[in-house]
Amino acid sequence: MRRGSHPGGERERGFTYVAMLFALAMFGVGLAAVGEAWSHATQREREEELLEIGRAYVHAIGEYHAQAPGTVKAYPPTLQELVEDRRFIGVRRHLRKVYADPVGKGEWGLLKAPDGGIVGVYSMSEKPTLRRQPQAMPEGPPLVGERYVDWKFVYVAP
Repeated sequence: MRRGSHPGGERERGFTYVAMLFALAMFGVGLAAVGEAWSHATQREREEELLEIGRAYVHAIGEYHAQAPGTVKAYPPTLQELVEDRRFIGVRRHLRKVYADPVGKGEWGLLKAPDGGIVGVYSMSEKPTLRRQPQAMPEGPPLVGERYVDWKFVYVAP
């Protein structure tokens, strides 16, 4: 018998190695689950931000349209017009700034009216939405679709 060894010692070291491999595998699975949950939480936050910004755009377009001087109502020609409406003596602000698309690459798709003005915006992201039920919009049609590009934030004049 070798010095410092005892019967079954080789098998015990093998068992420890297998136990460590198993523990590392379980740790990896746990990290993957945490990463997935974090990813969904981040997407949920961005989706909520998209809804808030979309509602703000619909409201601002509605204000711009309703406050048009004269009898002919017009839609804004650019999103920047919602930030600095110069149709009046003083500058009117319907939005604080031109907000970026939180779920896409920052650029919005624009929905145009027959006169060329903007009646709505939409995200250009092809990612699937977390919400599957239609989302009610106070000043426009409900949001329906399974991808963010399908959600159209549109102002509908009364």
